[in-house]
Amino acid sequence: MKKAALGECRSLETVSLPADLAVVGGGLAGVCAAITAAREGLKVVLIQDRPVLGGNASSEVRLWALGATSHMGNNNRWAREGGVIDELMVENTYRNPEGNAHLLDALLLEKILAEPNITLLLNTAVFRVVKKDATQIGAVVAFCAQTQRMFEIQAPLFCDASGDGIVGFLAGADFRIGAESASEFNEAMAKEGAPGELLGHSIFFHSRDTGKPVKFIAPAYALKDIGSIPRHGHISAKDHGCYYWWLEYGGHLDTIRESEAIKFELWRVVYGVWNHIKNSGLYPEAENLTLDWVGSIPGKRESRRFEGDIMLTQQDIVEQRRFGDAVSFGGWAIDLHPVDGVYSEKPGCSQWHSKGVYQIPYRCLYSRNITNLFLAGRLISASHIAFGSTRVMTTCAHNAQAVGMAAALCREQGVLPRDVTEPGVMRELQERLLAIGQHIPHVVSEDRANLVRQATASASSEFRLDQLAPNGETRLIEAAQAMLVPVAAGIMPKIGFRFDAEQESDVELQLRASEREGNFTPDVILARRTVHCSAGQDNAVMVDFGVTLDHPAYVFICLMPCPGVRVHLSDQRVTGVLSLVHGANKKVAKKAVQEPPEGLGVDRFEFWIPARRPDGQNMAMSFDPPIATFGAANVLQGPVRPTTGPNAWVAALDDKAPALTLAWKQAQTIGRIELSFDTDFDHPMETVQWGHPEREMPFCVRHYRIRDGRGRIVAECEDNHQTRNVIKLEKPITTDRLVIECLGMPAASPAAIFEIRCLVS
Repeated sequence: MKKAALGECRSLETVSLPADLAVVGGGLAGVCAAITAAREGLKVVLIQDRPVLGGNASSEVRLWALGATSHMGNNNRWAREGGVIDELMVENTYRNPEGNAHLLDALLLEKILAEPNITLLLNTAVFRVVKKDATQIGAVVAFCAQTQRMFEIQAPLFCDASGDGIVGFLAGADFRIGAESASEFNEAMAKEGAPGELLGHSIFFHSRDTGKPVKFIAPAYALKDIGSIPRHGHISAKDHGCYYWWLEYGGHLDTIRESEAIKFELWRVVYGVWNHIKNSGLYPEAENLTLDWVGSIPGKRESRRFEGDIMLTQQDIVEQRRFGDAVSFGGWAIDLHPVDGVYSEKPGCSQWHSKGVYQIPYRCLYSRNITNLFLAGRLISASHIAFGSTRVMTTCAHNAQAVGMAAALCREQGVLPRDVTEPGVMRELQERLLAIGQHIPHVVSEDRANLVRQATASASSEFRLDQLAPNGETRLIEAAQAMLVPVAAGIMPKIGFRFDAEQESDVELQLRASEREGNFTPDVILARRTVHCSAGQDNAVMVDFGVTLDHPAYVFICLMPCPGVRVHLSDQRVTGVLSLVHGANKKVAKKAVQEPPEGLGVDRFEFWIPARRPDGQNMAMSFDPPIATFGAANVLQGPVRPTTGPNAWVAALDDKAPALTLAWKQAQTIGRIELSFDTDFDHPMETVQWGHPEREMPFCVRHYRIRDGRGRIVAECEDNHQTRNVIKLEKPITTDRLVIECLGMPAASPAAIFEIRCLVS
């Protein structure tokens, strides 16, 4: 045993870890930044101060991860984030459709451990920054209480994804905390006078039915006056977990330095709420319930926000402004909460949506005054108002993927984060993000390295939307409903419906489109028609809207409410075709129409939203002439989701052996093949608590085989459920042809492929 001399203090062991990129914070943002950079060849150290990865998405907090899809409650169709976060969401849904938070923990750890370029430090907190000079970080120093070790991580580049911004704060990066005054950014939703308000913390709890009566004795510190919670009437024994998001506190406090005090108050609230449920006598259904879990740390919404070269504002979101350096997107509502949280007389939140998704520029993702510091997660450069939207987890993760890729470019070119804004470098960043599945609205790949650009595409068949066959079921037209279909430029096809009517009725049909390109808000009425239905079953009608479209677009074929009339339905589900209803999802919108007060700077518009499967059947329809926007050529360029068109090759429903062929005039050397399938980007895939009706998305090709020009099998996958499949061939092949055979699909959905990429290596 080593003895210390009298009066001598021992020092902890310090481990030195060099890296290309140090990522501080292991929430979804830090995880996605680290994986993206590591896959590009960077040596990454990922530092997480908790025992598990995932941050607010982890089993420690258990908040469902979500982003622009907003529970399918807004007009952002096919808006789930792409790239690494999509890979994680799809895999979690496949393995964990019941939403077990511990299984998500395990998945995130598995994905990090699978990357040999990542060194993971759990239970390790950064507490010191070593500056290289006035504007650059040289190293961060961290401590792991579990191993009693210190770590010094040296790197040329750092990413602060820590939530509270410990690295940026210690390094002297410019930041702000609390709401800005309305006059600073001319934001109509902001208040004048710089009130400094914040969003608070929440702690969740879970209950469990034991099958026998359970007595609960509340701890002495539990909140006793349930009446001090103005919304106590919303308490339900059936709810737990994230459904109690409104048990929020701390918006008027320092959400960093007073975080422990906020946590203790939330524990008081949680145990007081459970005491009310168990012992007030108002909830007899809770007799057999026990309190199964209470969060040990709060889910934190807001603290520091750091300043980049620009700050995203309310107008950027609502007006869907475009940026030359767009690298990501958002789409959650501007979701702000009262400063007094659970003790406020006001509603738990106010959510104001834009008409579609909005771009997020790269200049929000690095510090304006610490030149080698990237920003990721909720602390990016945004005003308090804009932060109300950008703060949600899968938006944070999607932004962080851009950071990971930008770090790779910085290392390769020997530049700093700001230098990536140079137009040529920025275009390279956008191209490389698109290549890994990142979606950047209104930015389309022009990648010359993709050999598919030189190919022609043909197929065994191409889906032509001539009908969605009836299945014998009908739906009452109580609320307005619509079919969202992609049409080519030219004369709008005639549309056929089948109706059952209790009495003679007139049904109004409207043809609508979106005012802004790429949106799915039906705010422009192109034409109206009325059809007469006789009393009885199976009224077949054909409607000619008499409209000529000057560009390809999605249109909404709307049936307005008509009591006593039912429309026939179809079991067929097709990539890029969707059924909608004019209604409200109460989780994200109070009414079917967003009606903001005068002067709030937010648009008034209608919500037209899909139903979750197994509901949401398409309407039985016919089209004359058929809609032919699903051709093989769609795979040559992306985007990898429906936007202004389906952007996918879709096979005919009756094609028993669907196959897509790429042909080149001259033989090509191919070492890598990438395929993008349809995993339904409209499905939100909430990570925990929500159940999902299926593990595999019904549009996804599950079994495929790739052959070369001589018919030899190049690759085969028999159990696919992922969006992107990357096939690295053992040896490059030289061929003038590739054939992708789609061998496994659900019966009601035709095979579909969004994009194919072929590269030399």
